[in-house]
Amino acid sequence: MRLLVANRGEIALRIFRACRDLGIETVAVFSDADRLAPHVAAADYAVRLGPAPAAESYLSIPALLDAARKTSATLIHPGYGFLAENAGFARACVRAGLTFVGPAADAIEAMGSKTESRARMRAAGVPIVPGMTSPARDAAEIARFGHESGFPILLKASAGGGGKGMRRVENEAEAAAAFARTSSEAKLSFGDGAVYAEKLIERPRHVEVQVVGDRQGRIVAVGERECSIQRRHQKVIEECPSPVVDGALRARLSEAAVAAARAVRYTSCGTVEFLLAPDGSFYFLEMNTRLQVEHPVTEEVFGVDLAVEMIRIARGEPLSFGDLAPRGHAIECRIYAEDPRQGFAPSPGTITALRLPAGPGIRNDVGVEAGSVVPIDYDPMLGKLIVHGPDRQAALSRLRRALSEYEISGVETTLPLFRRLCELPEFLSADFDVQWLDRRLAGGLFEQRGPSKEEILLAAAGAARPAPKETTNGARPDEDGSLWRRESRRDLLR
Repeated sequence: MRLLVANRGEIALRIFRACRDLGIETVAVFSDADRLAPHVAAADYAVRLGPAPAAESYLSIPALLDAARKTSATLIHPGYGFLAENAGFARACVRAGLTFVGPAADAIEAMGSKTESRARMRAAGVPIVPGMTSPARDAAEIARFGHESGFPILLKASAGGGGKGMRRVENEAEAAAAFARTSSEAKLSFGDGAVYAEKLIERPRHVEVQVVGDRQGRIVAVGERECSIQRRHQKVIEECPSPVVDGALRARLSEAAVAAARAVRYTSCGTVEFLLAPDGSFYFLEMNTRLQVEHPVTEEVFGVDLAVEMIRIARGEPLSFGDLAPRGHAIECRIYAEDPRQGFAPSPGTITALRLPAGPGIRNDVGVEAGSVVPIDYDPMLGKLIVHGPDRQAALSRLRRALSEYEISGVETTLPLFRRLCELPEFLSADFDVQWLDRRLAGGLFEQRGPSKEEILLAAAGAARPAPKETTNGARPDEDGSLWRRESRRDLLR
């Protein structure tokens, strides 16, 4: 059995590890920008897709299916991003005789439309934010909704996700311009200009529930995650469990999440996201029909391998676990090649040194190594730091220690942001909401303080270390750049 991961970087490596645990051979795909990337070296087979632009490589369905054909792969895992929530890709895989490691295309489609998913959730009895259940026809309809529900309201792209295609509207005078801009952004980002409006919940938290469903009809909730620390609607830090969710609220959230998944006959791993209001009420936000970036915190707390479970379910096997008991607390930081002191500007380049923290309760899911080139063409996430401890305070202490050991040189990263957050009393006491980080950044989070002594010493150590020779674990593609197999790598060096 052979599985192709239609993705790159950290998530490709994560799925390869799951495959090795199951005795499944692996196929990597790569663009010209990723020819020497670690995920390419880690696979049993590797196939070139095309030039660096994603539209000509990782988003090319014909190229991906051709790669599966060339390598006799029978399963395709989409990872996250790119085509992970593309119903057309899921259907194309099935038509090609491949097993798509993910939910059915109908479920992806149903939950991919924010308006359709809201209508389905309302029918299933899942609480939804008061708002429109069909796209707005014009700005006047947006203004009417604002009058009826009360301003401020939030405009959202119907086909959107990842924080894109969203705009706050304070009053009727802003409705026309906001409608035009949001619709234009939605068309540009998602190929669909449909937008709708919701009542804006002030200062909510973002809490999501991990669900897993098999083809035998069993769907279970595997705890919740706290994802409120966000920058411009993009998650930055995630925790499991949420520090503000008690047993009674957890039961209600889990019940709603399972009902949401049942409404679309969901199979595979997925995540039901909720807004949690200050008064304890919660509302369905969306469902991500894929493996989430932050899945490791759930794995650490519940002792389950979600990536393995996805593959088993795709093969028709039942869930391998029953009710799971949480143990301790886990926190994840997303490490990006961005400069937080320069407005989070992208920082492409070559990683000249990489030192990862180690020890009990520390996990590094990374997609780079010393010598890796960080291209400008793709999402700049380098990897994730995950810590686990017996409780939140222990996890925070472990996080501070791990961040003090973490070193990346050659590109700027978001590590200084996490070191700074670990000094803030609101973070330490979990007193935050989804706008909290944006407010702190707007208030000059980095202007108020220069680099710490620790950061200066780390920078000096990195500058003094000689750059390593270019390496990818001894692997090099064939000169024609198309395909090779793990067993023949030594020959490639001759």
